[in-house]
Amino acid sequence: MNRTKFTAVLLVAMIATPAHAAIKCRNGAQLVGGDYISTPYCQDKLLAEVAREYGFKASFAEIRNNPNTKRNICVYVGRDIRVQENCLTANPVGRRGM
Repeated sequence: MNRTKFTAVLLVAMIATPAHAAIKCRNGAQLVGGDYISTPYCQDKLLAEVAREYGFKASFAEIRNNPNTKRNICVYVGRDIRVQENCLTANPVGRRGM
């Protein structure tokens, strides 16, 4: 296979496979080097799943790309133990600057 064809095939393969498809999440944790660790990406994915269980129609992309959507969802489902930690960062409790 010559270099031009190889480059074209490689380019098509890269375009056909999105980068986020390689990320594997389980219960808000991402598979990294054989171990699952908590990451913001997977935590937001879990938040979207939990929100759907509560009847919200917010997608993972909306939660990931719009902090206000995440904040609003957390107001309603933030007490659920599965997303409690993630929602603490979206809706911090405590004193606010004046």
